[in-house]
Amino acid sequence: MLVAGTTSDAGKSVVTAGICRWLARKGLKVAPFKAQNMSLNSYVTLDGAEIGRAQAMQAAAARTEPAALMNPVLLKPGSDSSSQVVLLGRAVGEMSASGYHSGKQERLLGTVADCLAELRRTHDAVICEGAGSPAEINLRRSDIVNMGLARAARLPVVVVGDIDRGGVFASFFGTTALLAEQDQALLAGYVVNKFRGDVALLEPGLEMLHGLTGRPVLGVLPFRHGLGIDEEDGLRVSLRATVRESAAAAPYGTDVLRIAVVPVPLMSNFTDVDALAAEPGVVVRFTDRPEELADADLVVLPGTRGTVRALAWLRERGLADAVRRRAAEGRPVLGVCGGFQMLGERIEDDVESRAGTVEGLGLLPVRVRFAHDKTLARPSGRALDEHAEGYEIHHGVAEVLGGEAVFTGVDGTALDGCRYGAVWGTHWHGSLESDGFRRAFLRRVAADAGRDGFLPAPGTSFAALREEQLDRLGDLIEEHADTDALLRLIESGPPTGLPFVAPGAPEAQHAGAS
Repeated sequence: MLVAGTTSDAGKSVVTAGICRWLARKGLKVAPFKAQNMSLNSYVTLDGAEIGRAQAMQAAAARTEPAALMNPVLLKPGSDSSSQVVLLGRAVGEMSASGYHSGKQERLLGTVADCLAELRRTHDAVICEGAGSPAEINLRRSDIVNMGLARAARLPVVVVGDIDRGGVFASFFGTTALLAEQDQALLAGYVVNKFRGDVALLEPGLEMLHGLTGRPVLGVLPFRHGLGIDEEDGLRVSLRATVRESAAAAPYGTDVLRIAVVPVPLMSNFTDVDALAAEPGVVVRFTDRPEELADADLVVLPGTRGTVRALAWLRERGLADAVRRRAAEGRPVLGVCGGFQMLGERIEDDVESRAGTVEGLGLLPVRVRFAHDKTLARPSGRALDEHAEGYEIHHGVAEVLGGEAVFTGVDGTALDGCRYGAVWGTHWHGSLESDGFRRAFLRRVAADAGRDGFLPAPGTSFAALREEQLDRLGDLIEEHADTDALLRLIESGPPTGLPFVAPGAPEAQHAGAS
């Protein structure tokens, strides 16, 4: 089955994950699949392949190990007009949007279809996620992720619409009417997402939509707070649309810890700070204002697909000077991946930006050289006397000239990163999800920030919180969707005899009714 959406951010990822968890709880062997994903949030599988973080999250929902087969094509934007193409987990080059859609995309359909076929062969069910909208008629000829995939694999399609945005009925009808007849034959129904209020007030509209399109609404999912999952599609331009700010639970100690994350251009894997936001007494906010960095107990420079560009952006806005002042005062700063690289003395980049040698912020005794081959790894080690795990996705190679390693082996051998005073830098994404290390790190930050009343809660388990979140997604499907109808679609494929909906049909039907 393919879960499509009337728009980006309609809720495809959430619904796909929810269906995966619901099926897994029924004892089925299920896998997620997204043929083509555009995302700056990615993940490294156990065998060293890079895929979208949303597919890794959906694999966790399905209680299976993430694999490159689940996201054969990943596009990582480097500008408004070009992206790095990652094929079956390996970067194969940069390509402009026009170049990709002019023929390259169509040639990938065979690879995509083979990956889906392999997953279908080895699993009881595969829940596919579309991208953007299936009614992007300007891209239909080269489509491999929405109706192009559905038609090639004979997949039933369910379209999700976000009613919280407004216009959901028009979006459902318009999406259907813009599809070719052969594509409409696969569209089996709709799911209303983020509904607030009394469903009884919605029912007349649901009945009218069914009458106009011949397709039922298969679920009305209520709005639920706290269901933010790993961000997935595209290069966002709105900070508030891109990131969420945490509302801290009551602190375990007598004080809170305030963390400011700088939303650098081409920000990637900002989900690294989710584990911090999950801690009671920790408030995480995203800000690009220098005065708010001065007020924070910890400043985080996250990853980015454009280290040199992000560094220039920091300088233009006075943020670089604000970070330097913090370091001079002995106040904590953490850089992750691209953020780590910016904290060093020098960057030599003839790969990503091709800017040559660029001076860094000079806060860590580190020099970075960009390599053509990307480092993809799933390391583990120790930090602050605690076990830690993470994953690496970067072209920059760091030469550490001083300070202390952040992560070491059991024998004390330096593995990654650099700490100099209260400034920390590492290439390891996801390390803060290791509970013991996260608590030890927060205790050190609180001490350096003078927050003597802050204590990390001893019982917080990020993995358990993520599991609870995925179960809540499964509950949404089980309690508010027509699960019998969904099972029939998964088992039997698209229903037969669905009517063709032509543009203008509502007007014609209303005229006939009068």
